[in-house]
Amino acid sequence: MRLVLASNNAKKLAELQALLHGLALDLVTQGSLGIAEAEEPHVTFIENALAKARHAAAASGGAAIADDSGLCVDALGGAPGVVSAHYAGEVAAGGDREARRRVQDAANNALLLERLRPHAAPAERRGHFVCTLVAVRQAQDPQPLVAVGRWPGQILHEPRGTQGFGYDPLMFILELGCTVAEMDAALKNAHSHRARAAAQMRLLLRDVWGR
Repeated sequence: MRLVLASNNAKKLAELQALLHGLALDLVTQGSLGIAEAEEPHVTFIENALAKARHAAAASGGAAIADDSGLCVDALGGAPGVVSAHYAGEVAAGGDREARRRVQDAANNALLLERLRPHAAPAERRGHFVCTLVAVRQAQDPQPLVAVGRWPGQILHEPRGTQGFGYDPLMFILELGCTVAEMDAALKNAHSHRARAAAQMRLLLRDVWGR
């Protein structure tokens, strides 16, 4: 079965291909089929992921899978949430994609630290990365497959580590004793919110879709 990934991100494609390896699926990006990205107007991860999956399924005429991910901080009422990637607004312009991402990440992290300034105690700085994966057989599928992975941690007062991206330098994972940005790719991929969601999705694809 061809399964269209509602993303044009090559790294996300490679990661999901590895996480879903062994299933009877041919995972391809929507960009490779000339499908434009969907709007993400909703306030929850599941609504945005479902909108993206249905959009890719409608445009491709078949099955599709999408994810929506971000950071939720308890003391901020769940923010940054679905706007995690642009929490500080659109601040990056010019340069290549990686350069823009670094500028955006720095602005997002600075705003997060500023808003957490009144919350100094470790118990007040709890948060978790969230990944919601949604798969549909076709655009009007009444029974989408939904998997949610949560990766809890604590937001530090300053960044640590040089790996990863986004909020990784601020997110300290207590059971591993380091920030996400201090992990190598193999360790991160073994424990991440996306890995946890993908493990659930593997079971659903096998048990419900017979893949």
